Amino acid sequence: MPETSPTSPRLLARILGRVEKIGNALPEPATLFAGMAVLTILLSALGEAVGLAVAHPASGETIPAVSLLNLAGFQRIVRETVEVFVNFHPLGVVIVCLLGIAVAERTGLIGAAVRALVLSTPRAWVTPIVVFAGVMSNLGADVGYVLLIPLAATIFHAVGRHPIAGLAAGFAGVSGGFSANLLISAIDVILAGLSQAAAQLIDPAYTITGLANYYFLFVSTFVVVIAGTWVTHRVVEPRLGAYTGNVKPEALTPLSTAEKRGLWFTAVFAAATLAFLLVGVLPAGGYLRNPAFPDMIMRALPFSYLVPFLFAIGFGSGLVYGLGARTVKSDRDIVGGMNDAMGTLGAYLVLAFFAAQFIAYFNWTNLGLILAVKGAQALQALGLDHWPIPMMIGLVILAAIINLLVGSASAKWALIAPIFVPMFMLLGFTPELVQAAYRVGDSVTNVITPLMAYFPLIIVYARKYDAQMGMGTLIATMLPYSVAFMIAWTILLIAWMLLGLPLGPEAPLYL
Repeated sequence: MPETSPTSPRLLARILGRVEKIGNALPEPATLFAGMAVLTILLSALGEAVGLAVAHPASGETIPAVSLLNLAGFQRIVRETVEVFVNFHPLGVVIVCLLGIAVAERTGLIGAAVRALVLSTPRAWVTPIVVFAGVMSNLGADVGYVLLIPLAATIFHAVGRHPIAGLAAGFAGVSGGFSANLLISAIDVILAGLSQAAAQLIDPAYTITGLANYYFLFVSTFVVVIAGTWVTHRVVEPRLGAYTGNVKPEALTPLSTAEKRGLWFTAVFAAATLAFLLVGVLPAGGYLRNPAFPDMIMRALPFSYLVPFLFAIGFGSGLVYGLGARTVKSDRDIVGGMNDAMGTLGAYLVLAFFAAQFIAYFNWTNLGLILAVKGAQALQALGLDHWPIPMMIGLVILAAIINLLVGSASAKWALIAPIFVPMFMLLGFTPELVQAAYRVGDSVTNVITPLMAYFPLIIVYARKYDAQMGMGTLIATMLPYSVAFMIAWTILLIAWMLLGLPLGPEAPLYL
């Protein structure tokens, strides 16, 4: 992969080249995760030995460093090794979704759909559409990681562009633009609940809804799409150069009569599926409402348990297409596609095993939580109480750094919200503003942290096109997106504050 390019700034090319070289000098990702797991065990012992601990900002409960380098730690590791792997969140999502996708791929639906999309879309719009689709995919929880990112690589490859650039653009939208969206998702509701709990430490009557940041995040969607498109065109693609690998692109031949018939069958199936979902979700007593939360649409079964629905949609779409296009002759075609898909998961399973152990150890030791609270306290100690914009920028940076160590958006916010929300409320700023600043920082470094649960999967996707793809190459490819999103999104936040715009319905900047 070239480190310089006539159209890339030389300094940037040198920096990214150095990042890539250092990263790729590291062992295989699976070995690296195993090594980090061992290092975590050693650091946990050191942390416990020196009495490393913090007080939980909300409850006051002491959070100590917990050593795994003792008998109790050893026994826990032994007891929970299998459970940690089996319960590794992305594992089940990837396997179940892939089984459904395999049917759609085996019957030819994905190939026909990609060709139909590419043939009907102006080339200039391919990148923004991919980034925008990635941002919007967050409505479906993890669907973007499993479906959109590999599809983005296929689309770029089909139009003669580097598939890794498509993968990077899709990854940037799905993960780097995690907080932006045109609609409200489950994470909006979860974070609002945590913000409300922190705000009620000062004002017990204060309430925050899931719409708290809606206006800001709506506009953020377009900022992320513009920044992601610019980085793809001006930085990533020039640096990657022309694709010279062995994977052949999807041939852009016109659709045959059988393929068109299969797509029409699929469209009818999609319409029927959509009607089934709407009828089950929208009415108050809909059959897809969650019995535990009958009055909350966002807790309906398709939102809370999306993966089985994705499997059914992928399986059903592929089967219906195959019947319409006559590419399905018997059940062997369906089962054979699933078998082939499972055969491609070997590399990911190895990565996932060691990644799951490392992330579990890191959580057990409390090291990530301690670092989060220490970082929040350090920012508070800077004494910029009367300089709200620098403090908000500091909060963005802090959230971005903590995100490299603690993956869960809600877990991080649960820790630092009780520090910053009350502090800024006493200065006259709303919890909604503090939450918005946190969400910016929480998104932008998702694409460069190996602790993000789907990071190993992205490496596996990339190795389809470049067998030598290492963690350093992927981080160097994604780093420009992270920097661009940080700058553009922070500027938007500053402009929002200077203009005094509301962040959402009944969500002002100031108390």
